[in-house]
Amino acid sequence: MQQIRKVAVIGAGVMGAGIAAQVANAGVPVLLLDIVAAGSNDRNAIAAGAVARMAKTEPAPLMSAAAAKLITPGNTEDDLGKLADCDWIVEAVVERLDVKQTLYRRIDAVRRPGSAVSSNTSTIPLATLVEGMPEGFRRDFLITHFFNPPRYMRLLEIVAGVDSDPATVAAVSRFGDVVLGKSLVNCKDSPGFIANRLGVYWMQLGVVEAVDAGLTVEEADAVMGRPFGIPRTAIFGLIDLVGLDLMPHVNASLARALPPSDPFHAANRELPLLGRMIAEGYTGRKGKGGFYRLERGEGGRRKLAMDLATGEYRPERAANLPELAAAGSDLRKILGAPGRVGRYAWRVIGQTLAYAAALVPEATDDIVGIDEAMRLGYNWKWGPFELIDRLGADWLIDRLGADGIAIPKLLAQAKGRSFYRSERGRLQFLGTDGAYHDIVRPDGVLLLEDVKRQSKPLLKNASAALWDIGDGVVCFEFTSKMNALDADIIALLSKTLALVREDYKALVIYNEGANFSVGANLGIALFAANIAAWSEVEKAISAGQQTYLALKYAPFPVVSAPAGMALGGGCEILLHSTAVQAHAETYAGLVECGVGLLPGWGGCKEMLLRWQTEGKLPRGPMPAAARAFELISTAQVSKSAAEAREMLILRPSDGITMNRARLLADAKARALALLDSGTRPLPPEIIAAGPAGKAALVMAAEGFHRLGKATDHDLVVAAALAEVLSGGDADPTMPVGEQAILDLERRNFIRLLQSEKTLARIEHTLETGKPLRN
Repeated sequence: MQQIRKVAVIGAGVMGAGIAAQVANAGVPVLLLDIVAAGSNDRNAIAAGAVARMAKTEPAPLMSAAAAKLITPGNTEDDLGKLADCDWIVEAVVERLDVKQTLYRRIDAVRRPGSAVSSNTSTIPLATLVEGMPEGFRRDFLITHFFNPPRYMRLLEIVAGVDSDPATVAAVSRFGDVVLGKSLVNCKDSPGFIANRLGVYWMQLGVVEAVDAGLTVEEADAVMGRPFGIPRTAIFGLIDLVGLDLMPHVNASLARALPPSDPFHAANRELPLLGRMIAEGYTGRKGKGGFYRLERGEGGRRKLAMDLATGEYRPERAANLPELAAAGSDLRKILGAPGRVGRYAWRVIGQTLAYAAALVPEATDDIVGIDEAMRLGYNWKWGPFELIDRLGADWLIDRLGADGIAIPKLLAQAKGRSFYRSERGRLQFLGTDGAYHDIVRPDGVLLLEDVKRQSKPLLKNASAALWDIGDGVVCFEFTSKMNALDADIIALLSKTLALVREDYKALVIYNEGANFSVGANLGIALFAANIAAWSEVEKAISAGQQTYLALKYAPFPVVSAPAGMALGGGCEILLHSTAVQAHAETYAGLVECGVGLLPGWGGCKEMLLRWQTEGKLPRGPMPAAARAFELISTAQVSKSAAEAREMLILRPSDGITMNRARLLADAKARALALLDSGTRPLPPEIIAAGPAGKAALVMAAEGFHRLGKATDHDLVVAAALAEVLSGGDADPTMPVGEQAILDLERRNFIRLLQSEKTLARIEHTLETGKPLRN
């Protein structure tokens, strides 16, 4: 099949519209079709309305306003002929076989032969979907099961049929991986595929066992969440998120498809409470609430939770479970705890792990796919087989046997062994043949975890490490808590620059944490302020400024590869890099004003320069200063890498990688490509607005103050920022150098840190994770 250049999605519901949005996020035109809206003058109203809603939805399905322009809404009566121009057609309509097959026949009549057609079904087997369809259609058909919301959930389950053309499956898979940024798991054509087969069983167990044990919803979620590396929504919070009304349909579909011997049937008990809640509109977050809800009254909002025993709402209360505190991170202690907590944990987790082991090879060929599906589809920290390794296969086998639960063949094969091991620096998994096999990464995937398994760091301290990733390129990794920047990171980065200058070709700054960096370590700043160690603070700021300048003017390429949050000092690293190769889900910004400070490691200077040289603004010093002031004073953070580019945190020439697993390889390739460019930045001349410019910026802040949108201390911080961005006493007719702006950053940073209100903001943020408006 030819390259996928245009996509169509039929079905503009939440999932279909979300899939269309992700295609548009990747820069690919997409046609979004739905039925004609009854009684509307706009025949495209349903699809057009879906696009309009996505522009306002949080979390945003679209990465930028520009992406929305790539979606063309239409309807299935007037626009079906346009499918002939599409290379891949995704069906995302209601889960009814008759509706889907009727649509398939209409699609087949107008599509181009060889174009791919796929269904986003989560429950209907592929063989059933294509039954009675022409051979050519069956050849071009597969299942592509996205997870909601499609932008943020990385899992894409691929199911090929016996007649599916391998080239078509490969083309769609490649597009899903590289272009849409999904991690693919190949599934067999079995009921529920992988993630929902196991995840629905786990959720159903979680509900019925909580009822049997007499646990509250808060207690059940506390047990089943964080102790096992599962998001805190756990069972009942997750059902609220996906919708209570969806559960009976999914359960019924699985019940019809699974053989009578499947353990799912024993857990699939009808709960009258659930039916009553759905009938009364308590369908979860999309309805009036679910197992948890917010009640609004004269006294404000209060959180309520469903009492599983009485079927009535009551005030939500924190779970008080000493058993969890006593067990800590010891999973065996949790599962073996006496009383209802231990019994609940064991009944849910024990049966779930046994069920997972029974799904290989029925649902997929190996354990890797099962673990990947649960990590990426349900956001588990550890997949089920990784959990078994943490518990010990022998321990689990003995405990299951004691309870009379059948031991799956694969689990029995693991007796005396583990499901994963590291052998000669390679990660291996236990196969159904009883032998260990290497985990082979797809072409174009380079993971730092694999590099670290095979080598030792070139440099290392408590907060950072340097790794050789081949071809003369090294990778600098932050390892501190939340990758917060501290003196150790700055010191090792300085040593790294010297080492690369002598022995290597290029430097990549990257890590595999949830966030690139949350910025400077505020706790250290607060401690230094409390003991009045101002000379040490000044040294730390100066060291950071000089190290970041050295990054900027390094005689070799420096490529930063952020993913997740890149805030404050982390954002300043991006601004000083030769180039940036960012994951699409990069949330970057200079947020220091939110805690009563300002960027102190060159962020003000670089944002000013970016908007002066690349901002396409009117000439003169004020437009760039005003734009930088707006972005920094409001602590604006991009909601995507595309938005970071609009903010000029990323340059137009910087790259964006859709698939997180491909980020390091792309950054390395970018660094090697820059070796041939031979261009290095020259020290700039900055045109500063001077005192008049500062007055104008302060006046703008005072306007917000009068409107009640800025506090008294916001004005103090804004005045300091205005002084830096206007160059202090600079003459607008005389350019100033970088160091002059850096000196202003440093002095104003220290002055703000000496303020009681700034210290209060920092302390409040460290304690609560939320900003203080004082």
